[in-house]
Amino acid sequence: MGHLESITAPEHLRDLSSAELTELAAEIRDVLVATCARTGGHLGPNLGVVELTLAIHRTFASPRDRVVFDTGHQTYVHKLLTGRAAAFDSLRQEGGLSGYPSAAESPHDIVENSHASTALSYADGLAKAYALQGADRHVVAVIGDGALTGGMAWEALNNIAIAPNSRLVIVVNDNGRSYTPTIGGLATALTALRTSPRYENVLDLVKRRLTAVPGVGPAAYDALHAIKKGLKDAIAPQGLFEDLGLKYVGPVDGHDLEALEHALAQAKRFDGPVIVHALTNKGQGYDAALRHEADQFHAPGPFDVGTGVEKPKGRGWTDVFSEEVVRLGEQRPDLVGITAAMLHPVGLQAFAERFPDRTFDVGIAEQHAATSAAGLALAGMHPVVAVYATFLNRAFDQVLMDVALHRCGVTFVLDRSGVTGDDGASHNGMWDMSMLQLVPGLRLAAPRDATRLAELLAEAVDVDDAPTVVRYPKGPPPADIPAVEHVDGVDVLHRSASQDVLLVAVGAMATTAMDVAARLEAQGIGVTVVDPRWVIPVAPALIDLARDHRLVVSVEDNGRQGGCGASLLSALNDARVTTPVRVHGIPQEFLAHAKRAAILEQVGLDAQTLARACVEEMTALADHSRLLDVDRTG
Repeated sequence: MGHLESITAPEHLRDLSSAELTELAAEIRDVLVATCARTGGHLGPNLGVVELTLAIHRTFASPRDRVVFDTGHQTYVHKLLTGRAAAFDSLRQEGGLSGYPSAAESPHDIVENSHASTALSYADGLAKAYALQGADRHVVAVIGDGALTGGMAWEALNNIAIAPNSRLVIVVNDNGRSYTPTIGGLATALTALRTSPRYENVLDLVKRRLTAVPGVGPAAYDALHAIKKGLKDAIAPQGLFEDLGLKYVGPVDGHDLEALEHALAQAKRFDGPVIVHALTNKGQGYDAALRHEADQFHAPGPFDVGTGVEKPKGRGWTDVFSEEVVRLGEQRPDLVGITAAMLHPVGLQAFAERFPDRTFDVGIAEQHAATSAAGLALAGMHPVVAVYATFLNRAFDQVLMDVALHRCGVTFVLDRSGVTGDDGASHNGMWDMSMLQLVPGLRLAAPRDATRLAELLAEAVDVDDAPTVVRYPKGPPPADIPAVEHVDGVDVLHRSASQDVLLVAVGAMATTAMDVAARLEAQGIGVTVVDPRWVIPVAPALIDLARDHRLVVSVEDNGRQGGCGASLLSALNDARVTTPVRVHGIPQEFLAHAKRAAILEQVGLDAQTLARACVEEMTALADHSRLLDVDRTG
């Protein structure tokens, strides 16, 4: 029986010897690798925080002491140590454990944060509240994986530094990376502390000589910490955090459990906020992850444990974008690429390799990315800002006031739009088309297949006097659906002899809409399926098409409220078109994690449910028409 089976609460860790803790750490890494090999998930970050999480839970008393992780994807070890080991094989599976903190799972989780750079603000508020209440509680904020490149984290630090009564310990999990090596001046400063040969050599020499003195024991550590500031002054850059007025402990080896516990215990004794700087290796303990140059297995799909080779995924939407943006870059010397710490995940790596001087990774800073893009556009360049759809939420003000107000030609490419599935509520990109309806002059394209992605991306970057957006979902694109007709920019994908239902399919929902059309025709209902291509603003051709049909049905993988269907309904009302409209989209709620197809079925966006709704609506319209006829002849 392994040690992990006996750990059902963090306090059980305190009964283990040093040797048993070493065995437990190895056991945890085996479980992480075996589970992620089957389910996929954020493997690299969690391999890097095994000892760190053990030390935190041995030093602090969760859940009385609150532990907040930033980013939330580095909580797998925390889950294993807080009573969820028996269910860990359900990670990221429908009905199973979330890949992020979840208050519904455990009292040890308080913040379900899976967007980066937020934990320090949560922790600041928690610590201030406990201080005001006179509660004897610590708050531990673990921040890493590039989250300190986000401006919100520094806004929080600015306020934390002037909160002397808060019992807040900030653990900087410094692995030098987000997905890829961390970008920016802060990263350079931290790297200097990580890698300065003089600092490490002198530190190691002093540590060895002190600990060699018989009977010194823990006092050697205290002496070492007492002179550490002087060492840094002499042979490494000044501590960033000390300059903010925050107490600082470190750097400490993030894989040395004894050193970590000593540093955390020291921090716990301080009055006021303190930073513990831990140096860790992403992917620690699994050679395949350490060798993985791109992202050290940040978030692989299922893979072979022995070789580390991921199972083939096939060509995805991201791959299509990656190829097309390089092709456009060859034609357009003014085209530049911008991403927010996600060069590989959003498909800009090939563009960066071909045009390194025209590629800018700004770190986890979507707000800065948008306004920097506006500056580039004002100076005559055309930026392509590639981010996950859910992360554009953070930059709405910048899109509105910095890009659109100045009529800047910036193209935002939103990967993982709509339902993404496995990563849970915060990663579903289901807000963008509602949010962006509010931006004057903005145009948004939703391609239905790979060919349309190439076409629409080319059209988007040709717009230099307004922001454009191209959005597509996670996974492989469907088979191409050719248009049978073009009506003023709108693609007609299918047209029956009778004009009963106008089915407006937004983006990737076109494949489902074609299935719906086949089901309706089998029941004698005529259908016209159209893809607007550009869904913001509403295409004028849709107004005329709607006028000629008995029922208009819109289908989108975006929130129903304020989305494309709602805008179409408003436009039809303005044009005094009386054709009934039914809007189908995602209900405005946070969705539990599951596969994309399963979630779409749950929310009624599968072909069978949509077809049934259309049949019921057509039946109701026919009944209403018969009643009117009876009234007229009565």
